[in-house]
Amino acid sequence: MSPSLAGGGYALEFGAAEVARYRLLAEQARTMEADLWRQAGIVAGARVADVGCGPGALLPALADAVGPTGRVTGVDADPAAVVAARAYTADRGPVSVREGRAEETGLPPAAFDVVMLRHVLAHNGGREGVIVEHLSTLLRPGGCLYLLDIDGTAVRIMPDDDPDLADLRQRYLTFQSRRGNDVRAGLRLADLLGLAGLEVLTFQGRYMINSAPPGFRPPSWAGRDAMVRGGVATAEDVTRWAQALERLDAAPVRPTIFAPLFVAVGRRAG
Repeated sequence: MSPSLAGGGYALEFGAAEVARYRLLAEQARTMEADLWRQAGIVAGARVADVGCGPGALLPALADAVGPTGRVTGVDADPAAVVAARAYTADRGPVSVREGRAEETGLPPAAFDVVMLRHVLAHNGGREGVIVEHLSTLLRPGGCLYLLDIDGTAVRIMPDDDPDLADLRQRYLTFQSRRGNDVRAGLRLADLLGLAGLEVLTFQGRYMINSAPPGFRPPSWAGRDAMVRGGVATAEDVTRWAQALERLDAAPVRPTIFAPLFVAVGRRAG
């Protein structure tokens, strides 16, 4: 991964804490988005692609939704993530994982009932339209593209009285902005679907409210090394942030995370 701040790209490393965070979010998505999954067509027998699947946290839930007569295909650009996703889903029959970029997946056109893209557009500044346009070509007539992202400027952890954690969050937002990434990509999902020629079936915002378990680490922590390489932070900053997160772990009252999620579902004309 280039140390340059230009050109966007995914800068979070798949350490154990990051994988745990993905799996926590996947379990919440299974219930929090169940109605939207059904509306998009993630039902028994469906063929679903999860593009930008990372270490595969959501793939088992999607496999459960489509059942033994369906098929789930995960795609990620990171070879290490692909290996992890394959290992995590090794005992799931209708799941396969392949390497590919969001704008060039290598998947066959018009082959899927649903294509899902989660938390990817905010890391690909300048390529959002190209990505959505490509993914729309993978849909069969009547198929749906399911986009999910957040407004990163509106995420909060309460209580918010630790200045070091506030600094970590602000440095991360600055880092992503300097890379050309849109940390508020979730607000533009419906527009991106429309520009790709899809009919927008729904565009919703929902608040995810979680009590952070001990050991929880935010996305900003996963980007710490990239921030250092990019000149946005120093090794001393990382040490200071680590100490702040340890204080968070030891807090007698668990902190609460407030994150606004945005989902837009677009349908290809049939």
